[in-house]
Amino acid sequence: MSSIARNATKQNIFKSMKDIDLTSREVSHQCGVTMNDSVEARAIAEFMEENDPKVTVTYNPATIRIDGEGKLIFKMSEITEYLGRDMTAETFEVNTSTHYGRMVRVDDDTVILFGDMNEVMEFI
Repeated sequence: MSSIARNATKQNIFKSMKDIDLTSREVSHQCGVTMNDSVEARAIAEFMEENDPKVTVTYNPATIRIDGEGKLIFKMSEITEYLGRDMTAETFEVNTSTHYGRMVRVDDDTVILFGDMNEVMEFI
């Protein structure tokens, strides 16, 4: 992570290997998405950061990472309003280079990332 990105967020969700307890069986309920840096990705990141207190955004030189706890709900209609032009689930998926957690496209307007695999069962 660049020092500019780290200073911009003042947060770092990544742990050093010396700080990771590999003997713990604790399950993380985090989920997240990494997007290629673009106008759309920046708008999505800014919108999510402003509207969900559990979201952490990390700006890297070529990507933007959006991380959350439990689940992240991306409403295309709300992002469209924030961005000022149409945002579709397809455009969202094109901008997404990778994700972790279970991604479910509920309908044409809603994409949800689940960190808790039990919670996603109603959609499978």
